Amino acid sequence: MEEVIYLDGEFVAKGDAKISVFDHGLLYGDGVFEGIRLYEKNIFRFEQHLDRLWSSARSIMLDIPMSREEMIEATCETCRRNGLTNGYIRLVVTRGVGDLGLAPWICKKPSVFIIAAGIQLYPKELYENGLQIVTAATRRIAPDTFSARVKSLNYLNNIMAKINAQNAGAPEALLLNREGYVVEATADNVFLIKDGMITTPPTYIGALRGITRDAAIDIARHQGYTVREEPFALYEVYDADEMFLTGTAAEVISVVKVDGRTIGNGKPGPITNKLLQEFRAITATDGTKI
Repeated sequence: MEEVIYLDGEFVAKGDAKISVFDHGLLYGDGVFEGIRLYEKNIFRFEQHLDRLWSSARSIMLDIPMSREEMIEATCETCRRNGLTNGYIRLVVTRGVGDLGLAPWICKKPSVFIIAAGIQLYPKELYENGLQIVTAATRRIAPDTFSARVKSLNYLNNIMAKINAQNAGAPEALLLNREGYVVEATADNVFLIKDGMITTPPTYIGALRGITRDAAIDIARHQGYTVREEPFALYEVYDADEMFLTGTAAEVISVVKVDGRTIGNGKPGPITNKLLQEFRAITATDGTKI
């Protein structure tokens, strides 16, 4: 069965889901999006994703052309029409059709499309053995240039870092800011564990406030761990007892080597494994049933 896509108020077959070449989302990356997980017919932390979507749109002065309630129903119906129990949802709002000029006010009506499909996860063995990653030569865009908290359609900064990882034969790469602090990975947030203390970069240095990141923080604090949001450099990475990444697709996954340096004992650590186990336990209930 061909996938069904929600596009501006209609449900259309994947092959018929088209936008104009004059859409400013295509021409200039002018738009916002969310990547969301569906677990056992439960959209994980959907309300938090919608909060971030509306905040991102407000930041770039983009009016979402539907209510929050309409967005919820359209997303749930897209999942239902594709017969999904588990999967990935991409919710996109573009500036809409304009001309070849930059002016966003030329675009009279924003466009919304929703894709609900399967998801490609890290292989099981990487959760068992951990990731070996590198530091990207590409630096994270400074927050005084453009806030990373806006989840915009322009992902070239992350893509160039992903190319750095690919060229090094690694599945992921760390991005540093111009001061040399670790900000995030190309598609994931970063956590270190040292002497039982969990640390993650604060959003003010250029990190996205990830939904899975926040879930991991909530779980860790509920389990009694102290979690700090503080800047750290590569020295702290190399000296960590454990390290893990969080993201919509990655969930919670251990990192066992960075730039050739072994992290801890070179195996996924007990705290990371405990967080992953608890995260997977809550995914089918913490969200919105379709």
